[in-house]
Amino acid sequence: MKPAHSEFPAPPAQLDHDNCRGVASILSRVGDKWSVLVIMMLFNGPKRFNEIKRLIGSISQRMLTLTLRGLERDGLVTRTVFPTIPPRVDYELTDLGRGLSKPVIALGTWAMDHMEQIEAARAHFDQRNDTA
Repeated sequence: MKPAHSEFPAPPAQLDHDNCRGVASILSRVGDKWSVLVIMMLFNGPKRFNEIKRLIGSISQRMLTLTLRGLERDGLVTRTVFPTIPPRVDYELTDLGRGLSKPVIALGTWAMDHMEQIEAARAHFDQRNDTA
């Protein structure tokens, strides 16, 4: 039997249906790949839309717009419009978003550190299941 990891908090004693739905809703927002990448890109300060798009590279304009709107709706990102010609719009993490950025960056770092192991495990699994 494996020892319990004392570094992790215990799960809540009571997980009812409403709590699970609420948590699932939040995790679906903060756990999708585009939100994770946007949060990582905004970690070092505000950026303009096209700057975020350029940094991520593979995201469409529509998907970035939808992602930023969702993050703004959830209180993780603020959108500031400056009255210039043409108007300048900056996106920035809120305090809530900055709090989320730490575990998001940790997750991204973990993924980068273990990418080779996971790719090898996938190849092994696929090979084993292709012969079955």
